[in-house]
Amino acid sequence: MDEKSLVFHIGPVWFDGTVCLMVLLTCLIIFLLVYAATRNLQLKPKGKQNAIEYLVDFIRGIVNENLPKDQAGNLFLFAFVLFLFIIVANTVGLVTKVVTPGETTLWKSPTADPIVTLTLSMTVVLLSNFYGLKTFGIKGYFINSFIKPVAFLSPIKVMEEFTNVLSLGLRLYGNIYAGEVLLTLVAKLAMMLPPVGFIISIPLEVIWIGFSIFIGAIQAYIFVTLSSVYIGHKVEVAE
Repeated sequence: MDEKSLVFHIGPVWFDGTVCLMVLLTCLIIFLLVYAATRNLQLKPKGKQNAIEYLVDFIRGIVNENLPKDQAGNLFLFAFVLFLFIIVANTVGLVTKVVTPGETTLWKSPTADPIVTLTLSMTVVLLSNFYGLKTFGIKGYFINSFIKPVAFLSPIKVMEEFTNVLSLGLRLYGNIYAGEVLLTLVAKLAMMLPPVGFIISIPLEVIWIGFSIFIGAIQAYIFVTLSSVYIGHKVEVAE
């Protein structure tokens, strides 16, 4: 899918304006959703409060399953925000498509950009190493992360830090980008073959949007689960 983004620069540094705007929009949507769901909390929850409490319990379950009890509480909020960001970012690009006459894309899922997904995965890997250092100290962290259980595997474990960034980030990017490409192709079918194209493409768009929402939710779950696993490996004693 050949597309251009709105770009700008501050000094010598260039930015993808479309991604920046969509990330800000994603954060705003998350804030409004959480704010609306947590207003007027009641002892007997119902409606929106039920939904947010179920989501909290769901994410807490993922964290508790993969992290030691003394670390799960520290990382729950990070996992909760990460899950919300990813699932909203995966979905927001399905709402519409905004393209200028110059073929510049102004609306897309932030996670359909590899820079965003690789930044998220790098943040997770850096955070896992930070907590490893904090838990064991420099010497203990090095031994636990790269020497145990056998020293000759150290080069592979070092390489694994880089492959974790790539696999975690590119998996998310590939799934979301492919979904948006197919939606664009179906929309072009409607424009190329009216009115038959509209009759064929409308049900295809609806079906694929529903499937893409499902895939987006699964990818958010996978990303948060693997993030918890990576951090858990760094803060638990290797056997």
